[in-house]
Amino acid sequence: MWDAATWQKLLDGFVLFLPRLLTGLIVFVVLWLIAKGAQRVVRRLAALRNLDPNLTAFLSGTAKVVLMFVGAVMALGTMGVDVTALVAGLGLTGFAVGFALKDIISNALSGILILVYKPFRHGDHITVEEHEGQVIEINLRYTVLDVEDKTIFVPNANLFTNVVSVKKKDTPPPPINGK
Repeated sequence: MWDAATWQKLLDGFVLFLPRLLTGLIVFVVLWLIAKGAQRVVRRLAALRNLDPNLTAFLSGTAKVVLMFVGAVMALGTMGVDVTALVAGLGLTGFAVGFALKDIISNALSGILILVYKPFRHGDHITVEEHEGQVIEINLRYTVLDVEDKTIFVPNANLFTNVVSVKKKDTPPPPINGK
């Protein structure tokens, strides 16, 4: 079916492409190793700051995924693939997805800020809008309040746009008559 000249052209093309392929693979492996290292660094820094384990996992995973994506794009570019259309398409897709998921992203970013700055903690009694209860969980999307016979899920974005009253769980009683 194919003659010797066609096979020779394919072999010559592959031999010319092989150095770019190997260089692209090396670039990807190096950035994969950097991503693993960045993931460890983020975990260590989070441990030093006593951040929430869920937040630590989220931040370290995000660092790894971003660096691996950059490594894949760089490797493809090194191999000779035109990545400008890919990057532009991903930028537009990211914008559309971000706009569609703005409430979820807002809650997630608010959850990260709550977990980092700790304006209230697990066990504190808080009041926000018409909701009041004891904090039993803080995650990236909701802060969960326990009220006598029900559980209330307050979106974290509400905790940044409304006044929150916090009664600490370990607050000692005020002194009586100045004593």
